[in-house]
Amino acid sequence: MRSQFPGMWNLDGSPWGYLDTAATAQKPQAVIDATVRAMGVDYATVHRGVYARSAEMTLGFEAARRRVAAFVGATEDEVVFTRGATEAINLVANTWGVENLKAGDRILLSTLEHHSNIVPWQLLRERTGVEIDVCPLTQDGQIDLDAAAAMLTPAHKLVAFAHVSNVLGSVLDIGRAAELAHGVGAKLLIDGCQAAPRIKLNMHALGCDFYVFSAHKLYGPTGIGALWARAEILESMPPWHGGGAMIEKVTFEQTTYASAPQRFEAGTPMIIETIGLAAAIDWLDQVGLDVAQEHERVLAAKLRDELSRRNDVTLFGPADSIGIVSFALDGVHPHDLGTILDEEGVAIRAGHHCAQPLMEHLGVSATARASFGLYNDESDIEALLKGIERTRRIFGQ
Repeated sequence: MRSQFPGMWNLDGSPWGYLDTAATAQKPQAVIDATVRAMGVDYATVHRGVYARSAEMTLGFEAARRRVAAFVGATEDEVVFTRGATEAINLVANTWGVENLKAGDRILLSTLEHHSNIVPWQLLRERTGVEIDVCPLTQDGQIDLDAAAAMLTPAHKLVAFAHVSNVLGSVLDIGRAAELAHGVGAKLLIDGCQAAPRIKLNMHALGCDFYVFSAHKLYGPTGIGALWARAEILESMPPWHGGGAMIEKVTFEQTTYASAPQRFEAGTPMIIETIGLAAAIDWLDQVGLDVAQEHERVLAAKLRDELSRRNDVTLFGPADSIGIVSFALDGVHPHDLGTILDEEGVAIRAGHHCAQPLMEHLGVSATARASFGLYNDESDIEALLKGIERTRRIFGQ
């Protein structure tokens, strides 16, 4: 699998131990080729031109929307293209949130949320007076749904949880979360950035109301992501950005807006990136999401097992974490570990991972995080462990 990823090799031809897929995935050649072609011989604008190439690109662009919809078990009128999951959450906050939430209403988040699923709701709180509650975690780093059940009241209008933690690799039981949220009349938004590359999705079976993800974490380009929402909810939401493409008719007296999803896609869209997202989904489907999940789960389990044998390592998250292993090496700051590992040709993430409240909960300022993709194998684990040993020698321990 590694041979399909040009980014997994150094300039001298040696393999690169890239273990930062939770931040962004490397791109297979098939995706690179698709984006280059879209930017080259196929390139034209969409939705506007009457000439043949524009019409063909428009067909390709909307075929990409259908491809994304099929990937998440939805219909194309429920898929809005955004710049990524962050923009998708902000879109919901600034449209549905502004229209439906007011002072006295409450939002339930969890301790492990990414900043992108915290800050937009805080900004909304400043505008509307809505209150934010925080659901605790279980001992092994799962969102505590028993605690959520005890916390939820009819005042809660939205529950916003991560499907898979970007730090702990823990997986949410969305079915139960949806049951709890809907039981008090609240909507459920799911951050699916870490789940989309490795868990088969079916929106209507999951039972949530909003689902967001980014292409660059599932082997696609940056600058493109998607918001899925129930069609009736999308139709009730006002536009966020104004401009071309999201309108029916414009006069200086009044403007009428297009139906969803076009209502939320003002301006020239991310044409090349959207084609690349569809290519990434095609590639990932050929591999198989079940294969991806099992491959990364096995590697994460092996690394956790190796690290658990050391008496100088603290592991975070559940034993069955999916593709992500966060840990701390006694007496060594994660940034120092990351720097030394880089010298060994191994790339991990070191820091708070855009989850500072979770770091506070764990009692650390940062963790080291190794996260796996389809291009990784046991040699990357061996290189990581070798780098940890070198770090110990450097620190004289």
